[in-house]
Amino acid sequence: MAYEVTATRKRPQDFEKLVGQEFVVSTLENAIQEGRIAHAYLFSGPRGVGKTSSARLLAKALNCERGMSAHPCGECSSCREITSGTSVDVIEIDGASNTSVNDIRAIKEEVLFPPQSSRYKIYIIDEVHMLSTSAFNALLKTIEEPPEYIIFIFATTELQKVPATIRSRCQQFRFQLIPQELIQSCLKSAAEDLSIEADEDALFWIAKEATGSMRDAYTLFDQVAAFSGKHITLQKIRERLNLAGFSKISEIVSLSVFSSPDKAIEVLSSLFEAGVSPEQIVKDSADFFRTILLYKTGIRRPSLLGVSEEDIPKELVDALSKEQIEAALKAEMDLYRDMRYSISPRFEIELMVSRLSSLPSLVSGESLMEEIKKMREGIAEGKVVVKKKLDKVVYREESSIPKGTETKVETKPKEPEIETKPTIEATKAKPETKEEEPQELSVDLSIIPLIQEELRNMGKSVEARYISAATAVDDNKDNSILITMGQAFQYNSLLPSLAVIGKAAGKVIGRSVSVRLELSIEKSVEKKASPKMEALRSIFGGNVEFKEVAVLANETIGQEEKEEKTNDEQSLRIYEADGDSGSSDEEY
Repeated sequence: MAYEVTATRKRPQDFEKLVGQEFVVSTLENAIQEGRIAHAYLFSGPRGVGKTSSARLLAKALNCERGMSAHPCGECSSCREITSGTSVDVIEIDGASNTSVNDIRAIKEEVLFPPQSSRYKIYIIDEVHMLSTSAFNALLKTIEEPPEYIIFIFATTELQKVPATIRSRCQQFRFQLIPQELIQSCLKSAAEDLSIEADEDALFWIAKEATGSMRDAYTLFDQVAAFSGKHITLQKIRERLNLAGFSKISEIVSLSVFSSPDKAIEVLSSLFEAGVSPEQIVKDSADFFRTILLYKTGIRRPSLLGVSEEDIPKELVDALSKEQIEAALKAEMDLYRDMRYSISPRFEIELMVSRLSSLPSLVSGESLMEEIKKMREGIAEGKVVVKKKLDKVVYREESSIPKGTETKVETKPKEPEIETKPTIEATKAKPETKEEEPQELSVDLSIIPLIQEELRNMGKSVEARYISAATAVDDNKDNSILITMGQAFQYNSLLPSLAVIGKAAGKVIGRSVSVRLELSIEKSVEKKASPKMEALRSIFGGNVEFKEVAVLANETIGQEEKEEKTNDEQSLRIYEADGDSGSSDEEY
C-alpha cells in the first residue's frame, strides 16, 4: 500500500471530526436536517483550516445513497467516489488555473444537464478569488437562478477579492484559525497512529509553528517524523532544522544585558557555526522579545507566549521595563527588514547584540519628563540628594525642613561641573522668626524646558514644541520677558498664543509676567555692487561695504490682558558706501 501523508490520511470524513469550526458544523448540520439547502455557499478563511474538506463533507451529506444526512455513511458508492475525487456529479475546479470567461461558459453549458446518478450536481470551485472579473460576471445569473439540482460551493483564502455581487448571492461561512491546544492534541493522535513517541515540547513547537493551520501542522509533523525516527524530541528538531531556539536567544540576551557582551558574541558565533541562518536568528530574537513582552503585560497562557512559563527568564523580565522590551522588539523587526541591503547580515546581528548591553539604560520620554518634574519639586522643597554613582536623583523626606523655606535654583545653558563629592545634599535652612519669601528663578535660556513642560501640562503640546526654537531669553525687569526666536515659522505660529505662554512662564518664574517675542534673522548678501554704486566708487574712491539686518519688532501681550496685541515692524535694508573723499547710500 502506497504511503499516504498525514494531512490526507487525517482528513475528516464526518462533520464530527472537523475540528475548530463548531459554528460551521452546527449550521450545516441543522440546514441538512431541516432540508434548507442553499444553491450557493461561500467558504472563506485561512489556509489549511478545513474549507475544502467541509465542501466535500457537504457534498457527501447531500448525495449519500442512504438519504440526505448530516452523518453520511461513507460506505456507499457515492460517498466513496466523492472521497476519492472520482464522482461525475461532484466536480472540483481549481479557480487559479481556470480563470477565463470561457471556462465559466463551459460550466454554464454543463449545468443544463442533470446529475447522472446523484441527487445534486455540485460544483466546488477552490480559490475562487482568482477568477477574472469577466468570469465572475458570466457566473452571476447562473448562481442567482440555477436549476434546482445545481449547488455551487466556493472556497477562498482572500474574501475581499471576491466581488460583492457574488458574495450577496451566497451563504457565507467564515472559518477560523484552529487553537494551538487542539492542533497539539491532533498531532499527538497522529503520532500514536504511527507508533511514534513524541515529547510534549516537540509537539508544542510544531503546533506553534503551524500558526493555526492543521494542514501545515501535519506537513511539518511528517517532516520531523522522517528524521526523528521513533522518538520526536525538541533537541532533534533544533539540530536538524538549524533553529536558534528560545533558550539560546535567552542566553544571548541575558549575557548582553547583564554586562557580558563578549560571551554573548561567542554564543552567537556558535549558532552561526552550527548553520543557523541570520534570518532565523533575527526571527527567533524577535519572537523572544515578543514573548517576554507579553509576559511583562501579565499574559500567562502558553499558546500565546509560545513557550511554557517555566522557560521564561524571570530575572530578565524584572530587569527590563515594558518600554525597553518594546524598543528591543522594534529594533529586531527593523533589522530583519533592512538585512537584505546589508553587506554582511552577520555583522548587523553582532552589532545588535552589542547594543543590547545598553538596553537597561534606555529611558522613555514619558519617564524622563516625570523625573524632571519630580526633580523640580524636590529642589524647590529641599528634599533632593543627587548620587554621583547612580547618576540619578534620590528623593528623601526631611521633617526638620521648615515650611515656606525655598532653595534658589540657578540653571545655565552650559553643563554644570560635576562635584567630586559622592553625594550633593540640599542644605537645610535654619528656622527664622519671619517666613522668607520664595526666590525666583533666573530668567535665561535655561527656563525654556520648564516653560515647555508647563505648556504640555496645559495641553499646549504644539506651542511647547515651537518654543524650543528660542535662541535667547532676557528679563526686562518690567514684569515682562523677551524671548528671541531664530526661526520665522515658529515665531509666527506662537504669536496668537502669547497669553498662554505668559501664563506658563509666570508659573515657572514665580511672578506675573508678560511675554514679548522677537525674531532676529541675519541674512548674508552677495558682495557685488550695483553699476550705480560702482560709478560712485570710481568718482569718490574707497570700498563698498554691505550690511543687512532684518529684525521684527517685539510682540508684547500682558498675561492678565484679555485682548491680544500684535505689532509687526520691519527695519529697512541699508547699504552704506564709505570712501576716502565721501560716501553714498542706496535704499531698497
